[in-house]
Amino acid sequence: MISINNLEVKYGKELALLIKSPIKFESGDRVGIIGSNGAGKTTLVKSILGLIKYNGSINTKVKPEEMSAHMQFNNYVDTMAVKHVIEAVLDTKIKNNKELQELINFFDFNSCLNKRYSTLSGGQKQRLTIILVLIQDAPLAFFDEVTSGLDFETRQQLMSKIEEWYRNKNTTICIVSHYYEELEQLTNKILILEKGRVVDFGDKKELFRKYCGKSIIILANNDKNLEITKNFRKIKSPDHLIAVSCMSIEEELEVSKLLIENDISFKRSNSDIEIMSINAKNKANSEEVA
Repeated sequence: MISINNLEVKYGKELALLIKSPIKFESGDRVGIIGSNGAGKTTLVKSILGLIKYNGSINTKVKPEEMSAHMQFNNYVDTMAVKHVIEAVLDTKIKNNKELQELINFFDFNSCLNKRYSTLSGGQKQRLTIILVLIQDAPLAFFDEVTSGLDFETRQQLMSKIEEWYRNKNTTICIVSHYYEELEQLTNKILILEKGRVVDFGDKKELFRKYCGKSIIILANNDKNLEITKNFRKIKSPDHLIAVSCMSIEEELEVSKLLIENDISFKRSNSDIEIMSINAKNKANSEEVA
């Protein structure tokens, strides 16, 4: 679907993105693209879409005009009724387009059609742009911070709708997001970027095993919990948490039993993308220093 190699993007003299080793997105892949602000996530998307200049190679049989994209910032005419915005952008009448009607119903958007764009809520504005992306039925779709600024419930509803729409379809989807729980739900591959460089890329489950082990036990970071878990292998985690790495079921059972005996709440995970990415970046930084 897409093969990227020796990609270099500069803004003036500043190197914004550098991908040396080949990266491939296959048909049907659901790729989560993560990294800190300024890591190069949106720059990568714009490069693939042909919106900015780059050096290197991006090989794909899909032409930029055949790709669909939900970018982080989308502007429409504030004073125009939403139904007219949709019809103008897509050059079609809603009443004559059954697939478009299906999408509008699918996203419970009928009640918004006669509203002005400026009166829509954040979630409704995102639904509008998602509808405009999905109707294109492109073989390659990008979603850049599609739920940014929305409350948890609205985020969950939108992502569930996107997941349902693409279920059993061979569309390749690239999702830029800093909400890790969304990526756990939707993706099969993860691309980690930091300061314009690739930290790692691969199958989500394999990356977790590489940096975290078979599973992790997550609990609150306090003096009591630190003391109880002092003899177990810990890995990097957000400051308010402790993450114990387990390399086998036996280790997992040993940790769990001790925590239950001490009445300590914990969570078990074999897919936590946030903790996986923290440890991937930590390893990369350690290798740089060495």
